[in-house]
Amino acid sequence: MVLALSILLVITSVLMVMLVLLHKGKGSGLSDLFGGGVSSSYGGSTVVERNLDRITIVVGALWFASVVALGLWLK
Repeated sequence: MVLALSILLVITSVLMVMLVLLHKGKGSGLSDLFGGGVSSSYGGSTVVERNLDRITIVVGALWFASVVALGLWLK
């Protein structure tokens, strides 16, 4: 069980990093430093952005649940 939870935690961690990096920058932060401000003027589909937000929330919830479950299982 610990092995399965650890594998789930690694997979969701990698997915979270990739999904967060796919989000468009909202202000003048690090995303604008690497050209995010230029590409944000071209705009994207709001449906795609909304779906990306939903997927990120689901993966984040899975990540949180796996962290809690692994912590409880190891205790």
